[in-house]
Amino acid sequence: MNLENKTKSIWINGIWKDFTGKTETIYNPATLEPITEVDYGGEIETAEAIQAASKAFSSWSETTGRERSRILYKAAELMTQNAERLGEILTLEQGKPLTEAIGEVKGAASFLLWYAEEASRGYGEWIPPSSQSKRLLVIPKPIGVVGAITPWNFPSSMITRKIAPALAAGCTIVLKPAPETPLSAIEIMKIFQKAGIPDGVLNLVTGDAEAIGKALLESKDVKLITFTGSTAVGKYLIQESAAHVKKLSLELGGHAPSIVFEDADMEKAATLVLGSKFRNNGQTCICTNRLYVHESIAEEFTAVLTEKVKQLKIGSGLEKGIELGPLINKKALDKVHVHLEDAVEKGAKVICGGTAWNGDLDGYFYEPTILSNATDEMIIMSEETFGPLLPIQTFKKEDEVIHAANNSDYGLAAYVFTENTNCAIRTSEKLDYGIVGINDVFPATPEAPFGGIKQSGIGKEGGHHGMHEFLEKKFISIGIE
Repeated sequence: MNLENKTKSIWINGIWKDFTGKTETIYNPATLEPITEVDYGGEIETAEAIQAASKAFSSWSETTGRERSRILYKAAELMTQNAERLGEILTLEQGKPLTEAIGEVKGAASFLLWYAEEASRGYGEWIPPSSQSKRLLVIPKPIGVVGAITPWNFPSSMITRKIAPALAAGCTIVLKPAPETPLSAIEIMKIFQKAGIPDGVLNLVTGDAEAIGKALLESKDVKLITFTGSTAVGKYLIQESAAHVKKLSLELGGHAPSIVFEDADMEKAATLVLGSKFRNNGQTCICTNRLYVHESIAEEFTAVLTEKVKQLKIGSGLEKGIELGPLINKKALDKVHVHLEDAVEKGAKVICGGTAWNGDLDGYFYEPTILSNATDEMIIMSEETFGPLLPIQTFKKEDEVIHAANNSDYGLAAYVFTENTNCAIRTSEKLDYGIVGINDVFPATPEAPFGGIKQSGIGKEGGHHGMHEFLEKKFISIGIE
């Protein structure tokens, strides 16, 4: 795919800015070759975008749900039609296999479609009064200008999961994508431009993450910040938003346990664990980080899983048949190796993998790795690795493994493999996680709420619940005679 040497990446009030300041080079993580340069905006550009969004809010918030639906429907249609081209751009800047990238783009479009349908369903309430002289009404109102900050691991779907419900609710938006992956965001803005989004309703600023984030936090006009990223940054946003009592919607870090009980379908469980752990090369917030296997089947299950892992094909995501692309950058690669070395020093055994991949590419590749004899003292059992490294720990009893799985500050997702309905119900109720998959490791869907508890976040994305984050409930009390 041929891209220009310089790509306009600041879109404010319906205009792609001719930015003359600093630029940033975007690299292909598989080859380390430059793709293009994008604008490196900051506080000034963010302030301009906020002003445009604030001005557009009065008219956009008064449009009907049907009017907002038409634009979201059109954007979903355009995104689906262009899925292969958008997928190729996504793979270039992020590295995941092209089939995964196209799947992500189609999934991103499905959020636009879902909230096109939800835009007309922001229902209020008529409350039966306790007095004959009153009538009580609750109506939903869009919260205002939204600052949306998205990560690099899912650079298309994380955007639509935020902007679709915000737009459906009647909010206007300033979007700051991850600096590693701005190209997908640019393409999504162009789609909305073609779909007829009014000027100023949706704005894009790329560049200095700290400066852009600070401008969003300090602006009184920004009423909500929706963010996906690390728990550390989430805590910073909570602290800094206090000055204006700004509302936050946060999807933060995860450390998902997967539990394989002795009655599990071993082949199915191994295939699903493989998909959970190594999709996007382990760079997902809900991927399996800790694998607990019942001691009676541990040896056999590990052998089945290991054989599947050894068959994974590593390389550039643009090559046919590739299942494992690169990590996003050198920092991510180094983190995987630090976690591995710590585990080995503390007694873990490398079953397969365990080193950087020395293929014919210069990118940030690491072999898919399985470790046995994992113990709680290892960093990997408590910190999110965000890479293709899977530790296995055995267990004897249900209560024992539930305690181990819950012994984490994170509470985003957990998975259980069992063919016993009673066990499935008990464990899903006892696990302290916002999302629990029973024989299912791909729970994210537009129809259902997605979000964590504990230090994994505040608020939900997806389902009708996702639009609630962008609506205020106004109570109206009417006195009558």
